[in-house]
Amino acid sequence: MVRSSVTIKWVAPALLALGIAACSQQQSQSTAATAQPVERSYTLTSSVPLKVDFLTGRFEGLTITERIDPTTKNVVDRPELRGTLKLKNDSRDQSARLLGGSLVFLDAKGQVIPVAKKRGDASFTFSAYETQHLDPGKEPSQTIDVPFPQAGLQASAIHSIRLDLHYLPSAYRAQSVDYPVSLKG
Repeated sequence: MVRSSVTIKWVAPALLALGIAACSQQQSQSTAATAQPVERSYTLTSSVPLKVDFLTGRFEGLTITERIDPTTKNVVDRPELRGTLKLKNDSRDQSARLLGGSLVFLDAKGQVIPVAKKRGDASFTFSAYETQHLDPGKEPSQTIDVPFPQAGLQASAIHSIRLDLHYLPSAYRAQSVDYPVSLKG
């Protein structure tokens, strides 16, 4: 008699645990069957080079990515602009310390297409030593990953991107001097 009550005490919780596990497995399978967000990508192209004082450059691989819920067509993740900014110092006697920059999105009339305030701003910094110091002839690149305005995705809304580049120019000189010495000894 004692044996049967001990067996029931252990069998009942084991059956309960199996039942809960089966229910949670069915629930996880049903949530996995729901539609996953779909990623939409748009490419921005331009053949015009950038020119800022003695610096030239270009944007490469500019892609806008947003994620959409396929069933509701609602935006799940707002648009982000990603790409690479490549700069070159065309000067022979100027160097620059690159600090950062920001992007301003413009329509065909030159009006700003604002990024939603709660999404932050479209600024970036040059964080690595290799990209901060731009001596003559050097060509660093900086990855750009900033929010993009939702309104800019409407047909022909985006016309241009203004790059506000922050840098400290300084004179760059390379000189040689002969220092006279004599050997004693």
